[in-house]
This record gives sequence, C-alpha cells and structure tokens, in this order.
Amino acid sequence: SGRAVGGRRFQPNSLLRLLMLSVLTLLCTAPMQGTGALKGFPRDCSCIPLDSPSGIYVIQPAGSPPQVVWCDMDTEGKGWTVVQRNSHNTEITWLESWSTYKYGFGNVQNDYWMGNEYLFLLTHQNTYKVRFVVVDKSNTTRSAEYDIFRVEDEASGYPLRLGRYLGDADDYLTTYHAGKGGIHDNMKFSTHDRDQDQASGNCASSYGGWWYDKCQNVLLNAKGYIYWAGFC
Repeated sequence: SGRAVGGRRFQPNSLLRLLMLSVLTLLCTAPMQGTGALKGFPRDCSCIPLDSPSGIYVIQPAGSPPQVVWCDMDTEGKGWTVVQRNSHNTEITWLESWSTYKYGFGNVQNDYWMGNEYLFLLTHQNTYKVRFVVVDKSNTTRSAEYDIFRVEDEASGYPLRLGRYLGDADDYLTTYHAGKGGIHDNMKFSTHDRDQDQASGNCASSYGGWWYDKCQNVLLNAKGYIYWAGFC
C-alpha cells in the first residue's frame, strides 16, 4: 500500500513513461547561498548531489514548507525539479479549483502539479530556467527551454514570466500568434472558478488551469488532451 506525505498519496510503483506525455522541469542557473533550508532539506533538486538517482525527494524552497517532488538526475544538466507531469491516460481531470492549483495535487510518481504558490516561492529564491518536454503518440519527443522561468505571487494572479527560447518544439509560448491562442508569456493563471484570460469565455472551464490568453497555443493541463501547436 502507498503512504501519505503532505496530503498526497504515493504508490510504490516505478515511474511510467507513457505515450502522449508532458513534463515541466526547472533548473537553478545561479549559485545558491548555501544548499539547504530548515531541517537541512535542499532548496531544489539542483542542490542534491549530482550522482544521486532520479526519484522522489523532499525539498524546501525559501519560505515554503517541505515539498515532495520528483527530481530528474538523468537529463542533461541534472538536478531538474519536476513541477508538472501529465500523461494521455491520466486519472487527473485537471479541472481543479483555484485553491487546489495553488497548493498542488496528484502523485509525483505519475501525474501531478506542484502548486502555484510553491512555484512562486521556488522561482523567487534564485534564477531558474524551464524545460517543457512533450512526447506525442508516435513517441516523438520535442522540448522547449526558456532561460528564465518565474511565477509571480497570488495577488498578481500568478502570471508567467519566460526568458529566451531554445528548442525543437516551436516557440508558441513567448511569440504572439493572432490566429491561434495569442500568447502565454505574461498571462495570469486561470481556473474554472477564477477567469483571468483574455477570451470572451473561460478557457479553463473547458480544459484545466493554465496561463491562457485567447485561449491557447500550448496546453499541457487537460485530461487526455496535450496540445502544442504545430506538433502535438
């Protein structure tokens, strides 16, 4: 049987890599002033020894309670903190409330969302880059990296801040596309019970919580629906 940690239940099965998969990972790109927080927990996965295996770890960003996360110690750069994972046959509906998205949900061994409040605290303690990884149904993998990733506070609506793009999944996050969903960079986060997008309706009521404009060029938080314009 699994064990409950921090309000989430974890099963002892290994990580499943399934077709139609999205993963968001963060990597600290500036030196940390010390490697731990309260009780000696690392502030993110980049503070874990680089020869450690990928798996479940407890981190504690500055100002945050301890967080259970998946640390990717295999991808180039190592020490990536996985903050989102969604597979095509996920059990998560992603149609969660503002407060649920705020504090996170899911199972770090499978599909989950770290939580907007913890993304805010994590990305404000240092400089981070983000890697969006998408695997389509033909098992083709593409990624998009941005050299800055930051989520602002709740009072601001948890808006997304992205830096310069690099990758082979076309940049549909920081480039404006009038005929599609507009842009995602600098957009506030929306949920079914807090509409902060630029569309006439509520994009999140049909899909899931995300940084919508009108509505999306990229959407990774939906049940059975992973979308990256021009690719997946």
